[in-house]
Amino acid sequence: MHTQASHIKVAVDAIVFGYSKKEGVSALLIKRKYPPYKDCWAIPGGFVLENESLEDAVKRELLEETGIKVSYLEQLYTFGDPDRDPRQHIVSIAYFALVKSSQFQQLKASTDAEEAQWFSIGKLPQLAFDHKKILQTAIERVRAKIRYQPIGFELLDKKFPFADLEKLYTALLDRNIDRRNFTKKILSLGLLEDTGELAALSGAGRPSKIYQFNKKRYQQLLKDGMHFEI
Repeated sequence: MHTQASHIKVAVDAIVFGYSKKEGVSALLIKRKYPPYKDCWAIPGGFVLENESLEDAVKRELLEETGIKVSYLEQLYTFGDPDRDPRQHIVSIAYFALVKSSQFQQLKASTDAEEAQWFSIGKLPQLAFDHKKILQTAIERVRAKIRYQPIGFELLDKKFPFADLEKLYTALLDRNIDRRNFTKKILSLGLLEDTGELAALSGAGRPSKIYQFNKKRYQQLLKDGMHFEI
């Protein structure tokens, strides 16, 4: 039996994905101010302090390094490879969130971060530590999640044409979807309400119907889940 004291440290990482109609899906990254990986891009995060909960730690690190507050972060996965950090054995518990990036444009880097910036997930820079793997795990989780939970309430305008919801799913999945099948499936869930309004036409064709989410049904599906073959 080993009696040697363990010197494992616990850290948290915050993967924040932002969505906008124009830019698609981006990830919030910081440029590291200190070694290891000085001047390298990384996911915001840091060590958990004495008597601090994981949730408090991840929100504090995100605020310190990027200047933003996210109301809810979901736990993603624990990364504990002994060689993941050159300093010592550090276990990181990663959290993720999906937000409307237009509401988080005022980034303010401080403490360990030189700067904070949004990067399109299709054009990510080289990342420090095992952060590429962490980010990839988070992307896969979001893609799986949209098949069993409705996503969009916080990411779209209050009222929107159906094409906006389709665009969101296409961006998150990073591939084309069967429009007919998608429309049929979404409408059968009772998730959308027809507002009776029509979108202003910018070209030829029929004006689109304007929808809004049925809040009660949305909350119900968040709780019960849904099965979504796209």
